Amino acid sequence: MVLIGPSRRTSAPRSAPRATAVAVPGAHLAPGLALAAAGVAAAYGVHALVPAVPTLTAAVVLGVVAAHLPGAAPLVRGVGRPGLSMAGKRLMRLGIVLLGLKLSLGDVVGLGWQALLMVAGVVLITFFGTQWLGRRLGLSDDRSLLVATGYAICGASAIGAVSGALGKDADDEQHEAEVASSIALVTLCGTLAIAVLPLLRGPLGLDPTEFGRWVGAGVHDVGQVVATAQTAGPQALTEAVLVKLIRVAMLAPLVAGVALARRRSRQAPTDPAAPSEKTARPALFPLFVAGFLAMVALRTTGLLGTATLNAADSAQELLLAAALFGLGTAVHLPTLSRSGGARTALLGLASWILVAGAAYGGVLLTG
Repeated sequence: MVLIGPSRRTSAPRSAPRATAVAVPGAHLAPGLALAAAGVAAAYGVHALVPAVPTLTAAVVLGVVAAHLPGAAPLVRGVGRPGLSMAGKRLMRLGIVLLGLKLSLGDVVGLGWQALLMVAGVVLITFFGTQWLGRRLGLSDDRSLLVATGYAICGASAIGAVSGALGKDADDEQHEAEVASSIALVTLCGTLAIAVLPLLRGPLGLDPTEFGRWVGAGVHDVGQVVATAQTAGPQALTEAVLVKLIRVAMLAPLVAGVALARRRSRQAPTDPAAPSEKTARPALFPLFVAGFLAMVALRTTGLLGTATLNAADSAQELLLAAALFGLGTAVHLPTLSRSGGARTALLGLASWILVAGAAYGGVLLTG
């Protein structure tokens, strides 16, 4: 018989205290921001090799390519997504603020009232006409609005600005995809304009001044305007940039108008028995638009030297390139093709014809 004595508790050796991981603020953004930086470097490399391709155009195209490469797609849609989304939103807004330094009130006044009316008419016709066409094609109000804004004002920058005024949730993937596809579309048409519009100058009988104004009123991105207008000489380039910057100046009132319309459309339901539903209300006057106007006012004072303006221009291009690369990575072509991709492309083509035709008519009327 085996006697079992009283058990004696042996205390296990105390383990060393666990090291608690310290969360670094913004660490989850680092992979995506690193991808955006690599995309910007690649876009500058493409522009250096092929000067006819603007850096911003290369950035959005490279973003789309990265989203579909077998090796990069999991990173783009996985750990890199938060940083890329942040670049597409926040860096875009900072770039829009710095865009205001390209314009002074003296430029607006010096263009003349006839040219100002022409630009305003082209913007309004394109903006409301494109939305009407989008509804006829069965596209969502948001997608029609984004495409209309890009073609009417200044391409990707305008789409980013209006997107920020819609009051959408930061993690709204459907809205992010709509923004990205709209930017890809307007970038494609603007790039085609670089090759197509100079070929039409002769048949349309436009002198350098008229051609420059047509390009400034009808081409979307500032870089695309420069690339297109310079084919007709320095006079055409000067006129194109001035007219283009007047279109840029219309960005602020347009964004404020969109924000006001959205706030009104999101009022409480008229039926008091209906359950109230909290929805995001866009700011009546977004802060980045106020920053854009502040930069216009600062440029008008003449206090900034050439070196400062050149540095701001470089910073603006870097920010917008990073933002456009981030937005480009949100484009998923198979999903786009299943969600009205053909109709969106048709809307983009129709809007391109609309803005070019309205701009040509405006140039002839104010010739």
